[in-house]
Amino acid sequence: MTERRHREPLPLGGDNGLPFSKGLLARALIATGVPSARAYELALTAQADLAAAGGRSMSMERLHELAVGTWGEEEAAAVVRRLRLLRRLDDLDLPIILLVGGATGTGKSTVATEIAYRLGITRVTSTDFVRQTMRAFFSQDFMPSIHYSSFEAGLARDEDDPDRVVHGFLDQTRNVLVGVRAAVDRVLQEGWSMVLEGIHLVPGMIPAEIEGALVVQFVLAIDDVEAHASHFWLRDTTTGGVRAFDRYLDSIGDIRAIQDYIVGRAEKAGVPVIENSNIEAAIGGAMELVLERAERFEKVG
Repeated sequence: MTERRHREPLPLGGDNGLPFSKGLLARALIATGVPSARAYELALTAQADLAAAGGRSMSMERLHELAVGTWGEEEAAAVVRRLRLLRRLDDLDLPIILLVGGATGTGKSTVATEIAYRLGITRVTSTDFVRQTMRAFFSQDFMPSIHYSSFEAGLARDEDDPDRVVHGFLDQTRNVLVGVRAAVDRVLQEGWSMVLEGIHLVPGMIPAEIEGALVVQFVLAIDDVEAHASHFWLRDTTTGGVRAFDRYLDSIGDIRAIQDYIVGRAEKAGVPVIENSNIEAAIGGAMELVLERAERFEKVG
């Protein structure tokens, strides 16, 4: 079967004759959600310990002891547990489908790309890409909602509709999810893992369980309106004005209304909501969800 993810053995040495690698150990620790500075701190400690002992490989038990000395028992136990789960995740004979939802400007693409890198998943796409593709096939007269941004889709509805922002967004979402389901079916047929991000991944409107895959779904949100608005300024800066700050800022009320709707749906459906006021913490929380989901799946299976 085609390799679903780019996998590397846990770099403690001994596997397939490979020596210990502090760089790869740090990467594995970061993949579990450990901040990069702390990950390299433990990796350097492990390297020094091996050099003192004249060894080429390290046991997980010894790494645990070093982690306790570096961080304390509670944090060390949590990190080593996640490392074990990461190893078992690679052994699962299933593709991973990671669904990252949330309103415009909540950091979905950044988190999705980082999680894909940490999990070795090479297929990353967005519901915006699906919508853009559908625009090429369906005219505005036939399917008007997909020809607007998600927070402007209400313009395709009757002006008398008091909730036309959310209703327009839902019209668009129902159309886009047809293409999303086709994309998911395709990767499942091929046996590949995929990270899919987008505002249209509304909890309850897309399956939380898919036979033959490990599905992990969560929603990103930003509670503080000023912090949310700052994300649009950053996007404007990094894209050279392609995604203009003023346009999003002028629509922040509608964007926040859609966020409230998505978060409400997530809470009703039992889908985790991750506050993304700190990107490192959000990525760590997302990785924890993936590993916990893998652990539960393994126990049920």
